Amino acid sequence: MRRPYACLMILLLGLLSSACDREGKPVQQFGLEKLAIGVSSEGDVRNAMGAPETTWEDEDGSRILEYPKGPEGARTWIFTLDAKGRLVEYHQALTEENFARIKPGMRRDDVRRLLGKPRTAVNFKRLQEEVWDYRYTDTFGNRLFNVHMDERTGRVTRTSTSEPGN
Repeated sequence: MRRPYACLMILLLGLLSSACDREGKPVQQFGLEKLAIGVSSEGDVRNAMGAPETTWEDEDGSRILEYPKGPEGARTWIFTLDAKGRLVEYHQALTEENFARIKPGMRRDDVRRLLGKPRTAVNFKRLQEEVWDYRYTDTFGNRLFNVHMDERTGRVTRTSTSEPGN
């Protein structure tokens, strides 16, 4: 009788721990509900999300804040702020719609701005290729979206998907 209970508890603990970001916070409790488009400031975003992984500054004074979150980077939130520091929009970057926007010839920086920080980046010297992977979840479970780039030019050559661990 104790054994099934213990197995159930281990399973539940595993599920709960997998639903945390890299800082141990539950992935659904970022405080996004406290943010309002056109009203919230950069300070409000930082209070809800913490320090961004990367901040991109555009010539017009607008800023983009990047927040990779979730277990092994399964979510990346992108926040756009106008020149006055007001929240213009935010979205989850790791979606199939965004993956479809990655095209051969794109620059490395353009990929980074669209999808955020990759989970891993691997160089294949013989192929003169660098591959970035992004973990995401679709209806079939966890998958990896891979961006293949020419090591010399830093431009996308192709994309692919794979299963984690393959």
